[in-house]
Amino acid sequence: MRQKTDIQIKNKRASFDYEFLERYVAGIQLFGTEIKSIRAGKASLVDTFCSFINGELWVRNMHISEYAFGTYNNHEVRRERKLLLTKKELKKLQRASEDTGVTIVPIRVFFNEKGFAKMEIALAKGKKQYDKRQSLREKDDKREMDRMRKIN
Repeated sequence: MRQKTDIQIKNKRASFDYEFLERYVAGIQLFGTEIKSIRAGKASLVDTFCSFINGELWVRNMHISEYAFGTYNNHEVRRERKLLLTKKELKKLQRASEDTGVTIVPIRVFFNEKGFAKMEIALAKGKKQYDKRQSLREKDDKREMDRMRKIN
């Protein structure tokens, strides 16, 4: 029986740059050395995006460092990795992503209770500059209110 780990690799920039419309959890097709590197926390979702190739959803530009104890069998650091979703979800995402200004963004990589690596993706719409400023203002206001509660 595999144990659930608390490893979560997040794409912090995504929530700042995009407004999430719908969220999905997808499996990732990985090699053995890739899963070991993710368990060690050696992965990054910076500049990562998803695209459709021949009706299949692929995550591109995801960085998973080489496994330290890997031999000549080690994986490529930034290869394309296939995401595993149901046909119904894939069709829905493909139709929605064809709309103008809508994209599919990876949010986080985590391990489920069975020990499998999963990726949370979102159907997202890009924020305008004023929306980003509004998000920063709300974040600052929330931080200020929390600070005031701690003082009182």
